[in-house]
Amino acid sequence: MRLLFVADPLDTFKVAKDSTLAMMRAASAKGHEVWHCEIDQMSYLEGAVRCAAQHLNILTDTTLVPWYKVQKQSVEAATFFDVIVMRKDPPFDVAYLTATWMLAQAEKEGAIVLNKPQALRDHSEKLALLEFMQWAPPTIVTHHVSDIREFHQKHQDIIIKPLDGMGGMGVFRIGADGLNLASVVETLGQHGQKALMAQRFIPEISEGDKRVLLIDGKAVPYALARIPQAGEVRGNLAAGGEARAQALTNREKEVVQAIGPLLAARGLHLVGLDFIGGYLTEINVTSPTCFVEITQQTGHDVAIEWLSSIESKFA
Repeated sequence: MRLLFVADPLDTFKVAKDSTLAMMRAASAKGHEVWHCEIDQMSYLEGAVRCAAQHLNILTDTTLVPWYKVQKQSVEAATFFDVIVMRKDPPFDVAYLTATWMLAQAEKEGAIVLNKPQALRDHSEKLALLEFMQWAPPTIVTHHVSDIREFHQKHQDIIIKPLDGMGGMGVFRIGADGLNLASVVETLGQHGQKALMAQRFIPEISEGDKRVLLIDGKAVPYALARIPQAGEVRGNLAAGGEARAQALTNREKEVVQAIGPLLAARGLHLVGLDFIGGYLTEINVTSPTCFVEITQQTGHDVAIEWLSSIESKFA
């Protein structure tokens, strides 16, 4: 197969743990063609969506940097590729939104895109949770500091976060004293211009913010618990969390069984569900990570599982 990865610039990949690179390595090892382009390299020209893409030779020596050689650069119709894998990291800004529209047009022309562009637009990584509140902690989304004050008075210990953050960016805990609540809301919400999410603080964050990966609606058998550093409430690896692979709990399996097939049916082939203390806290659909950490700690090759799923459906 020809696989086109729409992703960030290659020189920004974190070589030691990048999940997109793990996908590329797995595909290359199986003899598939690996191509790459950035979102601004997609255009509509001469009646079709076209990609100024690079055909990559992924080097087998994983210690080498750069880790690839460019075999060929060419402008190809989106339908030239068997599968287009959308792996652009957030922010979900106008440029990202435009890319999903471009990829949706490519689908109309016959391209296969994972995750499905419409599903990416429809599932905000924070707001998608609202559909599944039976599995989530008490949560509100609002522009108004008064709503968050009332929520805080009820729950005493809360987390406030922006809707467009990633990697733990902009996440604040407000304790029982309510210190700095108004300042945090005004700063994150830009004085009411942006809506914020508030959730009841879950003490079990000390045991990890757990990432459960779904591939075509089914869970990878191991989750990655991201343990916060001392004095932190953010377990995200980007915020310094420690990664520990663990078998899924019965609660996590129950949630996966309930919502996994539904998300897959909507075109979300790869999803990252985040859990704290058994509560579902986020649904990540843009570029879920943690492939490498799970594989290294358990021997279960997540990238191969992901590739096998694609091969079974599209090869």
